[in-house]
Amino acid sequence: MGRDGSYTHGHHASVLASHGWRTAENSAGYLLPHLNEGADLLDVGCGVGTITVGLAQRVNPGRVVGLDPAGEALMKASELADASGAENMLFEQGDVHSLPYAKGAFDVVHAHQLLQHLSDPVAALVEMARVTRHGGLIAVRDADYAAMSWYPASPGLERWRELYRSVIARSGGEADAGRRLLAWAHEAGFEDVTATAGVWCYADPDDRAWWSDTWATRVEHSGLAEHALEEELATPADLAELAEAWREWGGQDDGWFVVVHGEILIRV
Repeated sequence: MGRDGSYTHGHHASVLASHGWRTAENSAGYLLPHLNEGADLLDVGCGVGTITVGLAQRVNPGRVVGLDPAGEALMKASELADASGAENMLFEQGDVHSLPYAKGAFDVVHAHQLLQHLSDPVAALVEMARVTRHGGLIAVRDADYAAMSWYPASPGLERWRELYRSVIARSGGEADAGRRLLAWAHEAGFEDVTATAGVWCYADPDDRAWWSDTWATRVEHSGLAEHALEEELATPADLAELAEAWREWGGQDDGWFVVVHGEILIRV
């Protein structure tokens, strides 16, 4: 988390809904070929658990633990696990900077969209390595806001990105984490690192409408809005204008939006 331990986006329903769209297939495809049945896996910053469930299915009967500091997200994750019938997973509350597990407890440690919110991502990688077995794997994926692209051009979405970058910087995070993952891994002392990139693309009418509506709500009502107002980076009127910009973009028949992610696999 940031310097104050808070999560930039908060846990408004719109944020949890956005996280619920994520699956192992669309958000951890770079890791899936490296998973083996019976592997023990830790998913750090698991949120509502939609990726975790998919990973658990891949390594079953291996033990899978989803860890997150937010109790409300973990409640939804547990409900999802029960509904999926997965019996090899559990969810626990905890912090990546002080993982409550023994040295070498897991074969795989995974984190999605986590390091961008941390004031010390290098220390987090070192702690993740501590609980990874010799020969095991750390898998990390983070978005890069500066690399996000959209069409048609939208001054409102440009202002949204500028605001987000300002808010996360004030909290001690790094909005452009994706491009820095390899450097952070090297700074943490790792040598066997594979760096790749992946994207989410929102271009068909349903995806475009969902993505724009989600962000229109988040920009006015989530933790992002709260931080922006508290830090006097925006007024309620500013946020309303940004929400409208998202709705205008979402109504474009030619609307296209790509989220670029950096990905790294670290062999411990």
